[in-house]
Amino acid sequence: MTSLLDGCAPWPAEFVDRYRAAGHWRGDTLDDLLRDRSLRYGPRTALVHGGTRLTYAHLNRRVDRMAAGFRLRGLRPGQRVVVQLPNVPEFVVTVFALMRAGAVPIFCPMTHRAAEVSHLVRVGQAVGYVGPPAHQGFDLTAMAAGIAAQGPFLRRVFTFEAPGEASPYGGFTVDPVGCQYYPLGSLDSPPDRPLAQSADQVAFFLLSGGAGAEPALVPRTHNDYAYQVRAAAELVSLTEDDVYLAALPAASDFAFGCPGIVGTLSVGGTVVLAEDPGAVACLAAVERERATVTSLEPAAARLWLDLFPSFRADVSSLRLAQIGGVGPLDRATAERVGPVLGCRLQQVFGTAEGVLTLTRPADADETVLGTQGRPLSPDDEIRVVDADGRDVPDGESGELLARGPHLPRGYHRAPDRTGRAFTPDGYFRTGALVRRTPDGDLVVTGHLTDVRFAP
Repeated sequence: MTSLLDGCAPWPAEFVDRYRAAGHWRGDTLDDLLRDRSLRYGPRTALVHGGTRLTYAHLNRRVDRMAAGFRLRGLRPGQRVVVQLPNVPEFVVTVFALMRAGAVPIFCPMTHRAAEVSHLVRVGQAVGYVGPPAHQGFDLTAMAAGIAAQGPFLRRVFTFEAPGEASPYGGFTVDPVGCQYYPLGSLDSPPDRPLAQSADQVAFFLLSGGAGAEPALVPRTHNDYAYQVRAAAELVSLTEDDVYLAALPAASDFAFGCPGIVGTLSVGGTVVLAEDPGAVACLAAVERERATVTSLEPAAARLWLDLFPSFRADVSSLRLAQIGGVGPLDRATAERVGPVLGCRLQQVFGTAEGVLTLTRPADADETVLGTQGRPLSPDDEIRVVDADGRDVPDGESGELLARGPHLPRGYHRAPDRTGRAFTPDGYFRTGALVRRTPDGDLVVTGHLTDVRFAP
């Protein structure tokens, strides 16, 4: 069995051997990916956010210097850090800098507050927190200070101030419990010698999306996630000429790696970070930046389609709209995508636990309009089962179970929840009710539990 952080379930050795022999797991870390692409595509534009544009060389340099800053402030390999940032370049820089420093980011939605964040700190034993001083009037730094005062883990808070803003907390400070506070922008130190890292290790944590329960930490390794983004990028023929609009939160699996931000960077394309997810701002960004690919949830897609006739943005550059996440896309909305936006639709279903099914660009219209496609990998194994765990025939509805080279085998430090969500032989119980067509495509018909992409 491959070695992971304490509290993470490993893949059995036979599956590790299988995925390596198939060429899915190549031993490359996500950090290696960025470093390599900075050498290959140095002067090309990697990130766009409003008037800010970062080349691959500049992005990699900022990651290098921030990683050295994290180490200088005491972060050690294997330690966890909660990252709660909006769609800004600092999200990408911070995540890659933490990985380069050997630390493990925990992706946290901007909507989470003290109850959820304190749970992430406690379960992940997170020693650090990165976030803006406030969000929508809520004082996030005060929240972090309160969490630090409650327990022994959180001892470093890094505050992100947007350009032209200053934190009311000032520069470096230490509170009565010994928690240290730094402006994120102060993490700018001469790069150290690169750390030797293993692609078998956890790269970052996503959060499970089930409603009504505390978020569980989903460990994603360098090997499994690098394979996911590579396979997803190949499936949609992503190239260096593509411009990906990140309209969903960057901390979601859908926007980060399906193929999303990491997939686009892996081929030398350009990522446009939409901090304002509204339809007006996003359609304007498509026109301004000549975006070619984007990802949307069904509700946002309907807003785009409803607004478009009156807004009339030039979206002729758009070639693919990925739509999925919270529930299936209804047929009426699916049928409007091509005629209104003038691009190809790709239906997607996925979870933070690694389940990912997609329609293919070459699929027949009926498949694209009426199904959520097929599993990403040829080595993904799926079952559709009844309430007693027995496989049902094609055409009948049942719960979707899945395992494969980009699906972890359990949650972090949550053995009871892992035992309920994963079968003894490693299948993840998605809670989604699906039926399988004779061609092998899946149609989501309902759910036993709330199933979604990581928020």
